[in-house]
Amino acid sequence: MYYQKLKKFPKNFLWGAASAAYQIEGAWNEDGKGPSIWDTFSKIPGKTFHGTNGDVAVDHYHRYKEDVDLMAKMGLKAYRFSISWSRIIPDGDGEVNQAGIEFYSNLIDELRKNKIEPIITLYHWDIPQASQDKYHGWESREVIEAFKKYCRAVFEAYGSRVRYWVTFNEQNVFTAMGYRWASHPPNVTDIKRMYAANHIVNLANAEAINLFHQMVPNDQIGPSFGYGPAYPITADPKDVLAADNADDFNNNWWLDVYCRGKYPTLVMNHLKNLGVAPTVTFEDTKLLKSAKPDFLGINYYHGGTFQQNQIEHPDKGNQHEKKISKTDPYLMQPKDAQAQTPETPMFDSVQNPYLDKTQWGWEIDPIGFRITLRRVYEKYQLPIMVTENGLGAQDKLEANGVINDQYRIDYLQTHIIEMQRALTDGVDILGYCAWSFTDLLSWLNGYKKRYGFVYINRNDDDQKDLARIPKKSFYWYRDFIRKN
Repeated sequence: MYYQKLKKFPKNFLWGAASAAYQIEGAWNEDGKGPSIWDTFSKIPGKTFHGTNGDVAVDHYHRYKEDVDLMAKMGLKAYRFSISWSRIIPDGDGEVNQAGIEFYSNLIDELRKNKIEPIITLYHWDIPQASQDKYHGWESREVIEAFKKYCRAVFEAYGSRVRYWVTFNEQNVFTAMGYRWASHPPNVTDIKRMYAANHIVNLANAEAINLFHQMVPNDQIGPSFGYGPAYPITADPKDVLAADNADDFNNNWWLDVYCRGKYPTLVMNHLKNLGVAPTVTFEDTKLLKSAKPDFLGINYYHGGTFQQNQIEHPDKGNQHEKKISKTDPYLMQPKDAQAQTPETPMFDSVQNPYLDKTQWGWEIDPIGFRITLRRVYEKYQLPIMVTENGLGAQDKLEANGVINDQYRIDYLQTHIIEMQRALTDGVDILGYCAWSFTDLLSWLNGYKKRYGFVYINRNDDDQKDLARIPKKSFYWYRDFIRKN
């Protein structure tokens, strides 16, 4: 669709940036905080780059006022951050830690004082280690009540001051990486357990949404999903069918549950035939259908391209070079042959020959961002909050104290233009939270993979002085926000 003139962003559009507790806070055992599964997992030799962890991270816990001051100077309208469950309830389901409540309360007040809308994520991958030990984490239905207790505590504490809440961040990623590939905690490689845990997370998500609507009826809540559009490699109907299968498997398996309370039939039947489908009771279905999100958070980095499966069409197996990384969370594909995976009879993943890639091999696809927003909005008819979009790169601090990240500006500019086109198409978009505000700990890539508008003076081996240094992109986004 070509337009001579694009629709302007609304005056109240939430131009923001995002972060996650474990990746920025540090203070991992201070003021009564209990350990999370990431505090434990990151200490396992070989699991993270150079053994990096979030013990100190970028020390946001002690320097949040400095960080919020930079947000204000940048002109941010919104800041999305997550709450550490184990900072609020150290043992997962016991006494509430008032020091933890106070930290986030102070952060919210500081944001509000600077006219920055706080957007809270309830769960960004860091369940308390005590809940993992006691309940086997998300593999037990008993953990749902513990999660509700935590939600109730923060809804009571902050519900009158926070208008937008995210339940779970990228459920498709943390379940696959944690229970299938063992590259995240709890370090499991069992696909049946993955689907079982994923179902329990769905139930917890529904309970949290219903509890929120009871306690904070005038504000909004919804999950945040890592979405990637599915493309067929050719116009061959077999490839188109494979892309449809991939869309069901990689996207609809989660979004249909969030928005319709029902798993897609195609994938559920397939998983049942393989003996790995989750057990879904009548009461489960009733609960899932009762929980209605007010908006959908969409994290967008890239999509995927697909061809007909290798079982029915083995002659297509080597037609397109395949270099899909095992640890690419948005495609959920293994590194080598797919013979032992549910994907094999459904589709085959291939590279897209029309797209460039980042330093980490992620495809750069701004138009896919517009496609994503249109597809999700048309299918589910819910407002969309862009909760993540950004570029990871090895930024260089030059001798004069300048970080010239023009490549990040180019990336964000092209994606925001496509978001504006989606807005012009009619998509209801609440805001845009770039990932991320400051540099932070990349879960598996340490501190060398930088996403922030603000450079943090530290590396994988030395935390240095943790000085905050605005990058070129900081000033670009500041001017962009002023112009709306």
